[in-house]
Amino acid sequence: MLYNKTEEYNEEILKHVQENYKNIIGCLGEDAEREGLIKTPERIAKAMMFHTQGYNEDAVAILNSAKFHEDISEMIVVKDIELYSMCEHHMLPFFGKAHIAYIPNGYITGLSKLARVVDVFARRLQVQERLTTQILNAITEALNPIGAAVIIEAKHLCMMMRGVQKQNSSTTTSAFFGEFEKIPTRSEFLKLVSANLS
Repeated sequence: MLYNKTEEYNEEILKHVQENYKNIIGCLGEDAEREGLIKTPERIAKAMMFHTQGYNEDAVAILNSAKFHEDISEMIVVKDIELYSMCEHHMLPFFGKAHIAYIPNGYITGLSKLARVVDVFARRLQVQERLTTQILNAITEALNPIGAAVIIEAKHLCMMMRGVQKQNSSTTTSAFFGEFEKIPTRSEFLKLVSANLS
């Protein structure tokens, strides 16, 4: 076999989380020992550990791991980065896309590293507003760019399937640094994000 993707879990934490979910299933009035549910606590525990793995990752270190000196001072934009996160208020998912731009100040980073930074912060219990600024702050700390910008567009299941139950609502958040705080640069970024260049 040339490639085998494996998932590793801290067995002690996994067992503890699994037992708690088994208790929750019982508290909700279900029989956690019936056939359809007997492995559900383990599955939920593994899913939650996957969805929150960002706590164990360092976004700045990821950016620095592929940091290259380049004499470039033009805007770099990576748009439509998929993201999946978990609302910290109801522990229901929110999902959407992030758009990132920065203007280098002597250094660039691997494009895939920007997407990984999104995942580092998205795979935590989150609010969209904080997620947006955390991504921006990691980029500015690691790359010291002339400017940086992050926009996130997302749908929140806590609004769609409970509470106000508004199916078509979406939330947009933004954070800007340096040159992107100036209207002309910000406008160029927004134009590139909204453009269909293909």
